[in-house]
Amino acid sequence: MRRFFSTPTNLLSRPPNPNLSIFFNKYIDKTQIYSWNSAIADLARSGNSLEALITFFSLGKFSLKPNFSSFPCAIKSCADLSALKPGKQIHLQALILGFESDVFISSALLDMYVECGELDDARKLFDEIPHRNVVSWTSMIKGYVQNDKNHQALLLFKKLLIDESERDVGDFLVDNVAAVTVLSACSRVSEMRMTRGVHGFLVKRGFEGDVGVGNTLMDAYAKCRDLSIARKVFDEMPERDVVSWNSMIAVYAQDGHSAEALKVFSQMLGGRDVDYNAVTLSTVLLACAHLGALQLGKCIHDQVIRMGLEENVFVGTSVIDMYCKCGRVEMARGAFDRMKEKNIKSWTAMVAGYGMHGRGKEALEVFYKMQAEGVKPNYITFVSVLASCSHAGLVEEGWHWFNTMREEFKIDPGVEHYACMVDLLGRAGCLNEAYDLIKRMKIRPDFVVWGALLAACRIHKNVELGEISARKLFALDPKNCGYYVLLSNIYADARRWDDVERMRVLMKNRGLVKAPGYSLVELKSKIHVFLVGDRKHPQHEEIYQYLETLYVKMKDAGYVPDTRLVLHDVDQEEKETILRVHSEKLAVAFGIINTVPGTTIHVIKNLRVCGDCHTAIKLIAKIVDREIVVRDSNRFHHFKGGFCSCGDYW
Repeated sequence: MRRFFSTPTNLLSRPPNPNLSIFFNKYIDKTQIYSWNSAIADLARSGNSLEALITFFSLGKFSLKPNFSSFPCAIKSCADLSALKPGKQIHLQALILGFESDVFISSALLDMYVECGELDDARKLFDEIPHRNVVSWTSMIKGYVQNDKNHQALLLFKKLLIDESERDVGDFLVDNVAAVTVLSACSRVSEMRMTRGVHGFLVKRGFEGDVGVGNTLMDAYAKCRDLSIARKVFDEMPERDVVSWNSMIAVYAQDGHSAEALKVFSQMLGGRDVDYNAVTLSTVLLACAHLGALQLGKCIHDQVIRMGLEENVFVGTSVIDMYCKCGRVEMARGAFDRMKEKNIKSWTAMVAGYGMHGRGKEALEVFYKMQAEGVKPNYITFVSVLASCSHAGLVEEGWHWFNTMREEFKIDPGVEHYACMVDLLGRAGCLNEAYDLIKRMKIRPDFVVWGALLAACRIHKNVELGEISARKLFALDPKNCGYYVLLSNIYADARRWDDVERMRVLMKNRGLVKAPGYSLVELKSKIHVFLVGDRKHPQHEEIYQYLETLYVKMKDAGYVPDTRLVLHDVDQEEKETILRVHSEKLAVAFGIINTVPGTTIHVIKNLRVCGDCHTAIKLIAKIVDREIVVRDSNRFHHFKGGFCSCGDYW
């Protein structure tokens, strides 16, 4: 008995609490098992799991035998510590003493095996439990979910429903905890049919009013890409907590519906029922970053400072990302430097921020400093490094880090890294080298890789490789009309108008419609949207008149419209008219009209800025003596004094 109940040696690797002996002497009657049980329970509940286990295994020293009350808290302590070996030893003791069938002990053992990742042992124990309750069912389902075995979790839930149907009327096994757990599985498998089925069941059971269930259900529908139902769940929740609001904001922000995310945040502020927290602000900053809403982003940053959250590593990283994506990389660097604690995401955000602004040298300097401070780069960090090299045309540096990530850091390149390298080589005009790299890939190239090559072919007017890339893309991503447009552009450059028309007919026959290009400008915290030839804006007459004035001055400065970019076989005058009303030109004119001289103009374009607009905006920036910052789908362009920060390399 004494040997059997001895303390496992691995528990002695950490010194126990020095106050433990005082606790024993003062509060424990060493001759009474109930006194020891109270001590074990108190230690476990207060988070002193190691001490609780040492106390349990000390019973043998006093020739005391544990009873059924001794086990649950000791087993819970094993679960908290993920201590499998002592957990198995306690399990064996319970088995020998005949306590394994006790509902509390069996549930605790099941949870312990789940927390230790031993699902086979957990399932074996689960199947042997004679009278399973909600806790045991939920623990087993949760174990599958935590270990990414979500289909097994859903199958077990179906078995739970069968078991429940065989019980007496009203003897339900599913509670709100089980409901949240199974919805988490639905969220991870992203199966709409399953999510709707579980949702219907929960409504019948009356769980729709539970906040936790509502929050998890919202997330499940969002993962199924049905934001309308996720919003309906949110709107119909009788009670919402801060997690509810944060989830709804995040659902919109992460899916690119940033304006909707900001509207929900505004509703949250107006309701006054729930206070926002660090997670809220971090998510709203993400929405501001996607939307390019600099003024609102600054207001949120001010609130972050007032709440003392700037040093919070997650919020601080969101601030960095927001300023980078809103065109203020220097402000991002200031926030980065003020952070006392930085994690890998903070460093990577700063590397990526410099990269998207074409400042590859600064991006690499941050990368070197990160390594000097002992932070090991990860998969995503190298994506940011290679993208930075691509935007700055640093071919040698790109090759170096592409090879180093595998040789020194043991990170195998993924499709994102290959896409960056193909983009880097392609932009630099090394199209054959880029194509050879694709052919040597050890993993199957996806649409991002082939898309990078096609875009490079568009820049360098390579019809042959453009057609090869396009054929691959038509097979990999047949519904994306952007590839047809790019190939059409390549044909137009080569003045192959019959092929341009063939692409147009092909798109029409396949039911593909080109996504309209638009440009955004933020003014006084309001977002103004412009489409090509837009005449819906209240100031459209003033904008067009101002553009005519600018057009004359640009002509005098040597501007020649690049009509090759118009994909229609129409006369020269009509081509010039089409170019003159591109959305980015309208947005720039609007920004100049409505701001005081010297103010920086910020424009966001959803597509790549066209070559003619790029040339025009360089001249406009010089004529009006302003800095104009344009964020397109690839990078940032800082126009000033007749030049662009990209060096005409984009």
